[in-house]
Amino acid sequence: MHADDIDNAAELEMLNIEIALANRKKPNFVFTGKCSWCEESIAAGQYCNSDCRDDHEHYQWAQQQRRKAWA
Repeated sequence: MHADDIDNAAELEMLNIEIALANRKKPNFVFTGKCSWCEESIAAGQYCNSDCRDDHEHYQWAQQQRRKAWA
């Protein structure tokens, strides 16, 4: 019995997903109980709300742009 094209495509897709997951960047934060941006107490995650997350991401992007400008 031979696999058909749909089975082959599904198998290739799963292989690509597994490779992508194995090579992804790992998160580099440790849960501290405080928001990474405003340091408010939180029960889970990295930020207390989406505004803090967005502000922190914007700040990080700006810092990267500054490094590129001086390089």
